[in-house]
Amino acid sequence: MDSETARMDSETPYSRLSPKIVVDALEAAGHRCDGHVLALNSYENRVYQIGIEDHAPLIVKFYRPGRWSDAAILEEHAFALELAAAEIPVVAPLVSGGSSLHMHDGFRYAIFPRRGGRWPELGTTEEREWVGRFLGRIHGVGRAGQFLHRGRLSVEDLGRRARDDILDGDWMPDYLATKYADLTDELLAEVEARAGQWGGARLGRILGDCHRGNILWTDAGPHFVDLDDCLTGPAIQDLWMLLAGSQQEMRVEMRDLLAGYEQFLAFDRRELALIEPLRALRMIHYSAWLARRWHDPAFPKAFPWFAEPRYWEEHYRALEEQLGAVVAPPLEL
Repeated sequence: MDSETARMDSETPYSRLSPKIVVDALEAAGHRCDGHVLALNSYENRVYQIGIEDHAPLIVKFYRPGRWSDAAILEEHAFALELAAAEIPVVAPLVSGGSSLHMHDGFRYAIFPRRGGRWPELGTTEEREWVGRFLGRIHGVGRAGQFLHRGRLSVEDLGRRARDDILDGDWMPDYLATKYADLTDELLAEVEARAGQWGGARLGRILGDCHRGNILWTDAGPHFVDLDDCLTGPAIQDLWMLLAGSQQEMRVEMRDLLAGYEQFLAFDRRELALIEPLRALRMIHYSAWLARRWHDPAFPKAFPWFAEPRYWEEHYRALEEQLGAVVAPPLEL
């Protein structure tokens, strides 16, 4: 492979991933496909629902080349299987041929059972306590082991490196670049002052990206469907993204989540002070994620507003407001 081909493969890693390769990969793992291929909503990886002869469809996830090492992916799988063995409703990969990670035509992939459901509203005390109970159980299992190959939640990675990637890539309009650099310097200094070393919080294996889109709800209750971002971090990282609304609304929601959570694991209330710093880091990192993936053709199609000055103006104003939230007194129950 010449250097230009290698560069193109790194920038458009899924350009060769045809429906035939998808079906052939699943059949190479021992499943007889019926030809039905449905692409599911996923950008970081590529995920498909595949029809299987005389059986329920399966889900196959093709991992983004170059993002994770094999060891890191296998740790994700091992954590999911550990949780499933503890009867926690997490969708774990299928193991075939002695492994949960497979390779076909240069693509790494894993196969999962299909689990339906709807995104939760979390609009009632019962629903919030239910999710809280499962998160308490997940974190209890998480603290019983450790990751060796996956990352740690980091202000440096989510904040400073993300901010630098945005500025180095000339994404920011000229009239905003200096102001953005100054604002994020101040914001990240405040984040570091309040969240450096995560305030001494106990760290463990967590889901890492526990937003409502990674939870599906059925009549039997919630289940968690994607551990792709699992890492080592504080418990609050898996709780704060489930909050929404005003301070009073978030206070009620957090009380309910913790009412369920603490049936299985104690929660250090000092971690509540990390919520707004973590929100600030996610805001910066999200923009950097889009910038880093812009060469993937799926991203300009899905996020066309990202390249427009208006996006950056609104992003700047949102960060200004978030600075105020970071320096304000933290959420209290």
